[in-house]
Amino acid sequence: MSAPTTAAVIGAGFGGLALAIRLQSAGIATTLFEKRDKPGGRAYVYEDKGFTFDGGPTVITDPSAIEELFALSGRTLSDYVTMLPVSPFYALSWENGFRFDYNNDQAELDRQIQAKSPADVAGYRDFLRYSEAVFQEGYLKLGAVPFLHFRDMVRAAPQLMRLEAWRSVYGIVSRFIKDEELRQAFSFHSLLVGGNPFATSSIYALIHALERRWGVWFPKGGTGALVDGMVRLFEDLGGTLRLNAPVDCILTEGGRATGIGFEDGTTLPFDRVASNADVVHTYDRLLRGTSRGPAKAAQLKRKRHSMSLFVIYFGLKRHRPEVAHHTVLFGPRYRGLIDAIFNKETLADDFSLYLHNPCVTDPSLAPPGAGAFYVLAPVPHLGTAPDVDWAVEGSKYRDRIFAYLEERCLPGLREDLVTSRIFTPLDFRDELNAHAGSAFSIEPILTQSAWFRPHNRDDVIPNLYIVGAGTHPGAGVPGVIGSAKATASLMLADAAGRA
Repeated sequence: MSAPTTAAVIGAGFGGLALAIRLQSAGIATTLFEKRDKPGGRAYVYEDKGFTFDGGPTVITDPSAIEELFALSGRTLSDYVTMLPVSPFYALSWENGFRFDYNNDQAELDRQIQAKSPADVAGYRDFLRYSEAVFQEGYLKLGAVPFLHFRDMVRAAPQLMRLEAWRSVYGIVSRFIKDEELRQAFSFHSLLVGGNPFATSSIYALIHALERRWGVWFPKGGTGALVDGMVRLFEDLGGTLRLNAPVDCILTEGGRATGIGFEDGTTLPFDRVASNADVVHTYDRLLRGTSRGPAKAAQLKRKRHSMSLFVIYFGLKRHRPEVAHHTVLFGPRYRGLIDAIFNKETLADDFSLYLHNPCVTDPSLAPPGAGAFYVLAPVPHLGTAPDVDWAVEGSKYRDRIFAYLEERCLPGLREDLVTSRIFTPLDFRDELNAHAGSAFSIEPILTQSAWFRPHNRDDVIPNLYIVGAGTHPGAGVPGVIGSAKATASLMLADAAGRA
């Protein structure tokens, strides 16, 4: 019994790359299609005036998931990419002058917590134990298991209920930790996967244990170097990557996917098709003209989608080694600002920021003595705040953020500025085909997790598959690489059975 020999993967983000590697490693001839001129998706790389800017994900927290992709074919990650440890994981800073260096040194964490709130030292240890329990159940056991049937959810339900999955991340942190700023320090992580800490299931508290287990890493040469390493692995295995190849439609016949089509009318046949494109775009655009596409797209549009981001990439004449690689600048509000980001129709006057300073770890990303940065602010997506005109507001928002950074941590920023560019919710929509400019696809609330997320295999078209942030388990580099493992398991089982 011979397996089907061809598969198409649409979109060369981390999820699409990881899936393509798994399929090619298993002997299925796989072609990866990418609409842009470089692979990476949200991890696209911008280069300007000697600076290298990673477009998106810069926090690598589970290198073992990436190492597994290389081990499938007897290779090692280190043959393709050098991973550098980052410490502290994050430097967290508040306007009142409090700073917390979140790292993997338990004694140092205890010392910092003791200095801020002595009663919370024991509480943090209890929170860490809770996070480790959720990590075991939610990530190690279920992170790469496809939830295709409601009975899969029923089987997982007792453990999820025992871990009080109905509580929010902030709610569960608050049970253990009493100091407000420490509560923020241990609950902001859900924002890294597009989740509101006050609404996202406490299951996502597993991110803390995941970081404590494996640390935080950065690829030498930037996240783009990791993308390039994965591409080289895929091509070494015999896979084909086609850039500047925007797929216009997924072809179907007799209830099955038969291939893909392009705007010029060219078509290519494939035995199986997987989409790493935005999940709404996949059904709304790529499956237009089918009975399945519009119906599923309408259902998905009714779901809650994650916030968007406003990003500034900028290069400075001077390196700033005093600023940590990953810095989080909390603004004057936490709950109120997050409520505004997820629920209000206007752009808030204040913001909290994530500042990326990779030259602390890898100076090669900027000219000698200079510094490459990006800063992002979570903002409402285009559906939440439809009247914000980013074509007008973008430059104003950039200037406000630059002024704030200059005051908080980068004095002389504007005087030292060599180059800058912005990426707004409009760019998430237009460049990445993200529904409503959402940066992380479907919002990770409990009723949109596991079985409740779009499935890794379509329920109606049996040889159509989904990979990436919009399916199980969700966003973030470990999440989308886990989705590739779940989706590949289905594709390979179906290929073996010729489903």
